[in-house]
Amino acid sequence: MKQIDLFGDEFKNVGETKYTNKIQTPIYEPKNKCPHILELFDDSKSKRLIQEIENSNLTDLEKKFLIESAKRHTIFNYSKIADYYAHASPEMQNLMERSALVIIDFEKAIQLGYVKLNEDLTQHYLSE
Repeated sequence: MKQIDLFGDEFKNVGETKYTNKIQTPIYEPKNKCPHILELFDDSKSKRLIQEIENSNLTDLEKKFLIESAKRHTIFNYSKIADYYAHASPEMQNLMERSALVIIDFEKAIQLGYVKLNEDLTQHYLSE
């Protein structure tokens, strides 16, 4: 079985390159204006695909599967999402955090499992 190098040549000999292991958390300053919720995403491609799927001759289960997968084509505008979050109710903020639309607390991100992939990649990198 062929192994895939997830990091590419630019991460080999990290100590000898300009790359660093230092991680800096970006700080986002929200704008004073709350965007309309419909500005937070673009689902036009998803809607087109879903319409095609619904008009197909596939089974209901096949349609259900493809409709769920078509939703991944929705594009999210994360800077506007962050602005909306800053003006949202506590309940909305909590659900946005749980959906990983925003990550406010690193410890909470670990608790909800959003940091696991990073840990797995780091372990893979260190083992080589």
